[in-house]
Amino acid sequence: MTINNREELRKKIYTIVFESDTRKGRLFDLILLWVILLSIISVFLESVASFRERYLTAIQILEWLFTILFSLEYAVRIYSSKKPWTYIFSFYGLIDFISFIPNYLSLIFPGAQYLMVIRALRLLRVFRILKLSRFINEGNVLKNALKASVHKITVFILSVITLVTIIGTLMYIIEGEESGFTNIPIAIYWAIVTITTVGYGDISPQSPLGQLLASILMIVGYGIIAVPTGIVTVAIAKASEDSKEKCSFCSSIIQTEKANYCANCGKELNPKK
Repeated sequence: MTINNREELRKKIYTIVFESDTRKGRLFDLILLWVILLSIISVFLESVASFRERYLTAIQILEWLFTILFSLEYAVRIYSSKKPWTYIFSFYGLIDFISFIPNYLSLIFPGAQYLMVIRALRLLRVFRILKLSRFINEGNVLKNALKASVHKITVFILSVITLVTIIGTLMYIIEGEESGFTNIPIAIYWAIVTITTVGYGDISPQSPLGQLLASILMIVGYGIIAVPTGIVTVAIAKASEDSKEKCSFCSSIIQTEKANYCANCGKELNPKK
């Protein structure tokens, strides 16, 4: 096979594997999504004792078949990619890689095959395949909002960690080992469970002072839950506003996508040159 023929073949494979605009590319991606779903179902079935006892061999054969298919697909993507290293270290490239590695690791570390559910992340390609651009845009809004909130959320989490450390230590001093607070880490665990309003009930204060401290922590927990929600909500509102098209004259948000004039200042939005 000549160099030109190889390049032509590589381009054809690239079009099928990486693009969904063509009929073959769309068909390839749809088949891939179904294979991913079936592989995830096989992992679920293996974790069910009744299925594992009766169909373990069949399930393992299927899992290895899926693993080999994904390994070959990964190799084909590298071969056909214009920039192989860019693909390998891209988000989808890393997801594609770790989607089949767990089954190989299970040969050394039993149970690692259950990590194959990571393949579910590959289902994100459905947005590209079905041309759900609206969902992609909304996803970008959410990503930008979380990125803008990361510093505030970090400060909030550090504050909560400090609070539960102090409260947990106080509870250890108040209750002691007799009430189940055998050490400070266990007391901090109790404080985390309490402040998040989870309330497992495996450990509880017995003394009046301990119960008073627990009551205060429970009330504080309800207020704390609202803090990250408010931070992210404000960030989402701002990111959503920034993502909308604005009038170049008055900076007002354009309410209608096909509008020709700004509703606020009346200026023509897309004047002909």
